[in-house]
Amino acid sequence: MTVTLYHNPACGTSRAVLAMIEDAGITPEVVLYLKTPPSRDTLAQLAATSSQPVRALLREKGELYEKLGLASPTVSDDTILDAIAAHPELLNRPVVTSPLGTRACRPKELVLEILPKS
Repeated sequence: MTVTLYHNPACGTSRAVLAMIEDAGITPEVVLYLKTPPSRDTLAQLAATSSQPVRALLREKGELYEKLGLASPTVSDDTILDAIAAHPELLNRPVVTSPLGTRACRPKELVLEILPKS
């Protein structure tokens, strides 16, 4: 089973999710998304395989979020994906994908929904 973690090692939640995946006996493919940002197409695929709204992929903190006017509930899903593609720091880390789906793992326990049961 391939599990991919879009990871920021400076983030405590991201580190905790990595540990949860490893504790489940899985060695994930780790994508350091700030160094290797996902493409717009990849972001759209992540959104399509998630049971969460597209906005769950958006980090709703920081000056850039405010500056780009992303707080408005009328901002479209396409605009959100375009913003994340242009500014990968807007990705709401960690994001995990597996054959069972995709989750933006805030709270971290959401990763358990898409890990195989032992």
